[in-house]
Amino acid sequence: MNHMTPAWHLTANADTNPDETQEWRDALLSLAATEGPARVRQILDELARLARSQRIGWQPELNTPYINTIGVEDQPAFPGDLAVEERLASLMRWNALAMVVRANQAYGELGGHIASYASAADLFETGFNHFFRAGRQGDLVFFQPHSAPGVYARAFLEGRLSEADLLHYRQEITAPASGARGLSSYPHPWLMPDFWQFPTGSMGIGPISSIYHARFMRYLTHRQLLNCGARKVWGVFGDGEMDEPESMSALTLAAREKLDNLVWVVNCNLQRLDGPVRGNGRIIDELEKLFSGAGWNVIKLVWGSDWDGLFARDTTGALVRAFANTVDGQMQTFAAKDGRFNRDNFFGQNPELAALAQGMTDEQIDRLKRGGHDLVKIHAAYAAAAAHTGQPTVILAQTKKGYGMGAAGQGKMTTHSQKKFDEGDLIQFRNRFNLPLSDEQAKGLAFFKPADDSAEMRYLREHRAALGGAMPRRETACDVVPVPAIDAYASFALKADGKEMSTTMAFVRMLGTLLKDPALGPRIVPIVADEARTFGMANLFKQVGIYSSVGQRYAPEDIGSVLSYREALEGQILEEGISEAGALASWTAAATSYSVHGLAMLPFYIYYSMFGFQRVGDAIWAAADQRSRGFLLGATSGRTTLGGEGLQHQDGSSHLVAATIPNCKAYDPAFAGELAVIVDAGMREMLVEQRDVFYYVTLMNENYANPDLPEGAAEGVLKGGYRFGSYGPQGGQRITLLGSGAIFTEVVQAAQQLAEQGVGVDVFSITSWSELARDGMTSSDGVPHITQLLARSEGPVIAATDYVRAVPESVRAFLPEGRRYATLGTDGFGRSDTRAALRAYFQVDAESIVRAALHSLAPLGRGLG
Repeated sequence: MNHMTPAWHLTANADTNPDETQEWRDALLSLAATEGPARVRQILDELARLARSQRIGWQPELNTPYINTIGVEDQPAFPGDLAVEERLASLMRWNALAMVVRANQAYGELGGHIASYASAADLFETGFNHFFRAGRQGDLVFFQPHSAPGVYARAFLEGRLSEADLLHYRQEITAPASGARGLSSYPHPWLMPDFWQFPTGSMGIGPISSIYHARFMRYLTHRQLLNCGARKVWGVFGDGEMDEPESMSALTLAAREKLDNLVWVVNCNLQRLDGPVRGNGRIIDELEKLFSGAGWNVIKLVWGSDWDGLFARDTTGALVRAFANTVDGQMQTFAAKDGRFNRDNFFGQNPELAALAQGMTDEQIDRLKRGGHDLVKIHAAYAAAAAHTGQPTVILAQTKKGYGMGAAGQGKMTTHSQKKFDEGDLIQFRNRFNLPLSDEQAKGLAFFKPADDSAEMRYLREHRAALGGAMPRRETACDVVPVPAIDAYASFALKADGKEMSTTMAFVRMLGTLLKDPALGPRIVPIVADEARTFGMANLFKQVGIYSSVGQRYAPEDIGSVLSYREALEGQILEEGISEAGALASWTAAATSYSVHGLAMLPFYIYYSMFGFQRVGDAIWAAADQRSRGFLLGATSGRTTLGGEGLQHQDGSSHLVAATIPNCKAYDPAFAGELAVIVDAGMREMLVEQRDVFYYVTLMNENYANPDLPEGAAEGVLKGGYRFGSYGPQGGQRITLLGSGAIFTEVVQAAQQLAEQGVGVDVFSITSWSELARDGMTSSDGVPHITQLLARSEGPVIAATDYVRAVPESVRAFLPEGRRYATLGTDGFGRSDTRAALRAYFQVDAESIVRAALHSLAPLGRGLG
């Protein structure tokens, strides 16, 4: 029996015994023919184990040939009407193109993208017609951001958006004057709260978020809060987007957790924004290695059905050899050129390839589809991915960027920025996709919507109805979660009676009690990034357990300890390892559960404050866009409270960044009582009032005496500040001191020292500089809270914080007129030393506050005494 061996199977070394090699090949082929692929895999696995035991030093390559994973003989029958679906996809392409081009004809500055959706249209349409299930018990779909115009185009045909809406693409402010809805540039739930579910505009955030959403669905199921067993998470992302570290950072988690409810479709159009993704290499090969090595099921969707006949006639392996030697930069050139060029430069490489192209016209060669443009091939890949168990699946779909844009943009370096077409280009596009438009309609960029009773519209409606309705669609209805009375979990903090504790310790104690509440407790999601013991949370290990999808398969070395490490299938804590990006993605999944799943959850993510806004600020911004509800706890906060750790651990700016996020309420409480009031108000605002806000609260690890919360102070705590006390004589010179968080005890000490020198002092605890500043900016008809507070005090005002001076500077404009104002902060880089040394160095200790106060009191700035 004489078998032709494809060239890609040959090794680089010469075969020293070809007859024996042929016998092995024959044996393998015979086994496959008689006992099937499963038996072949079993034998190969056994041989691989044997090779490892003998230290042969061999392992299989992670790359497979540059062909489709699913052979034509394994494709299921296509269940739809191929002609109708192709017409629908063409209409989506046209309306998306018309939307972007018209916007830029009217306003050249608006921008927009055509080429990304042109490459991904068939990938989206196959999902919409056959796989993406809508509704609260449906699937979660993350849409490639640059393809948003195509999603709007489908919503237009569905009647969810009007022609006037499409005419106001990227015109969200001016649209209402025309009675239209402005369409946001990318998926933004904040701007289109009933439409978009997931923000993906910041590339890389969508991929990691999709993984943790899939894992959170398992978490809900295993904790028996909500059965998500039949639901999928689909993510359509770009190959260039895979360069983002967030895109790749959690691949092994998805495989380790066996998230077979997760399917990624990577649109491999081989181009980034400026040019090829891997011009001198092959991104599909690279991604296949990455995902396979991480433990994913990989489906390569490379070539369309038109290539099946060519592969069948290729008995020598010429095609695969040619593909193996073609880098992406050259593949892009083939995409940009016509059939004649491809005949001469691809099929003309050798006589074997030229023979395959004989009998094909140049137009037929030009129309050879890549896999991501073939609805039949896409459906086969999606069906295989949806049915696969035990692993997450990635579909690597090869497409052409700017597909169908012809000379105006297909495969060109400039195609990502292409948003203008001349009349000839529009006619060519019309002809390419057989659109039912006259020349005048095409030149005028007329939107096209078939009649309601047309075959296309009936097909579209019927298929979406069978899948649960239109999508994307965002819903917000969920049950109110009752919050226990504050005295039930925080009386120790409200009436601290001088007990020494850190605010971190106070928070953990409150959390432990809240977890026991029968109504609220199960909805709480404690999240840490491998720092639970640092924050004194080890007692929660036994109380509620650490979530593990496989339970605990080992006896921990500290099993006899009251603080032993306990993992459990029904565990409540999400312990994410050393990954702030992963922990924040988990927090976002829990913080948006009220909308995504109709089940309100309350996440508390506690972390080193320096590793929050400074490290994963982009993800926090995306969470804000997604209207998250939950608590971020920045522990060991401030630049001087974390003494010995030094520069990259000491946070002096998180409150400055937090102030820039409109729906983030940021607080820096000094005492446990203040913290209790803030946590209580936040829970009620998010779970009872169901407002789309989240709280950032900084916590300290410094123990000091905590006073009772003053009577009537709660309102001021939430507004941003309250009068803490007065020191020294009531007459004579007076000074006003403001302080927050870790530095407030220094402020109190300074007040006492000033009082001993005969200066009267009014002290105000500032719990939120950003809330005071916002109140000041929005109180045009009233008096800002900080103005009212300070109206009951006299003299210069000195503000001290453990953050950069820009934080207390934010309220300067709202001080009573005529009051001198000086701010003390920790500008610059951090240092390693004791708290006392650090505070003296940054001049925020009691002595420095005293000096600043006396300086402010002196005429012309001369000090006293």
